[in-house]
Amino acid sequence: MKHRSADLLLTASAPIVWGSTYIVTTEFLPGFEPMTVAVLRALPAGLLLLLIARQLPSGIWWLRSLVLGALNFSVFLSLLFVATYRLPGGVAATVGAIQPLLVALLAPVLLGTPLRIKSLVAGLAGIMGVGLLVLAPESKLDGLGVAAALGAAASMALGNILVRRWRPSVSMVTLTAWQLCLGGLLLVPLVLLFDPVIPALSPTNLLGLAWLGVIGSALTYTLWFRGIGRISPVIVSSLLFLSPLTAVLLGWVFLGQSLGAIQLAGIGVICASVWAGTRPSGTLNPRRAVNSEA
Repeated sequence: MKHRSADLLLTASAPIVWGSTYIVTTEFLPGFEPMTVAVLRALPAGLLLLLIARQLPSGIWWLRSLVLGALNFSVFLSLLFVATYRLPGGVAATVGAIQPLLVALLAPVLLGTPLRIKSLVAGLAGIMGVGLLVLAPESKLDGLGVAAALGAAASMALGNILVRRWRPSVSMVTLTAWQLCLGGLLLVPLVLLFDPVIPALSPTNLLGLAWLGVIGSALTYTLWFRGIGRISPVIVSSLLFLSPLTAVLLGWVFLGQSLGAIQLAGIGVICASVWAGTRPSGTLNPRRAVNSEA
């Protein structure tokens, strides 16, 4: 149980750090397009990890790494880019919060694990909590934007499950390096097409990119995929609700954004959802408990 708690805490640090993306991007990288930031975040981080791992894919893992890099980074970030531009932030975050629910539904099909009703309930509660936290009464829907947000959530949900299904024999540092490199390379043509001019990098910009790349990508994705391999993508995905929660709290602390009764209620619902979603099923002995979470 102590090992499981430590794994959960380490894995939870990833979405908590990802929650800082908005404030770091707006405060340290003004004028940068989201797709440009995505490439400058993913590709250098992947190359850094590749220098550490010193191992390239071989055989079928070239294709698998390409698929995982596309799902977890290229497709996910591209669709998120579309959703961000076409939807108010609160709507995009709420639609994207469906990812843990998708993981809970896909895992029994792709991994052969039992359907966890508790995960479905926790996922629905988490979506409601995110909605209370970030949705504004005047928020408007855009069909293409909603479809893009759903596609982004589905892409990363499938990518996370495939990380667990394929289970490489290499370290998670190596697997993360392959995904970040190939996923970043797939984004380069989109940047050249839509964002060909990259602003001159100031020391502040470099600091922001270092945070997003080294901490927000290289370190956190390694911890995230490690958690998926050790615990379960269904349980791990429930931790994603910590990301919008962190973003709102950072905005309150550093940007002076307000928190009303509805937002506080949303925080409470999210915390309850994460707690319920990460609880083990039943009172099994430790060995069986590990197997039941797969």
